[in-house]
Amino acid sequence: MTEYIKTIRKKIGHDRLIVAGAGVFVYKDGKVLLQKRRDNLCWAHHGGAVEVGEAVEDAAKRELLEETGLVANSLELLGVFSGEDMLYTYPNGDEVYIVSIVYVCNDFSGELLPETDETLELRWFDLDNIPNDIGPPDRRPLKAFVEYISR
Repeated sequence: MTEYIKTIRKKIGHDRLIVAGAGVFVYKDGKVLLQKRRDNLCWAHHGGAVEVGEAVEDAAKRELLEETGLVANSLELLGVFSGEDMLYTYPNGDEVYIVSIVYVCNDFSGELLPETDETLELRWFDLDNIPNDIGPPDRRPLKAFVEYISR
């Protein structure tokens, strides 16, 4: 959670907050790298909140590095996701409305981290064997990613 969001949360508690998110689907050899989140125990793409003054693409690269250890050498915009299915309540009760800008990355370097403060596991999945327990805000972006790759 960014310092900005922590400051806002002190003022509004768990009330709904609009959050600009940046995310990345990492793709290689017909597989997608997903993370098992520590907070909701669901599989998700890599991403998080954009910090004040930060470019969205830079936020996506930062989040990818923090959560996986991978450096995105290039990103391609997948899409912008908003709407009712992006309303979410975290396990701690924080309510958000996420406007998520999501990228695809197949040009990366680095070594995968075994786990982080936010992730329990990183795993490569075949596109026809993606787990069912995908986090609610990640479902539509994941569907769009699979459609994009399958073209």
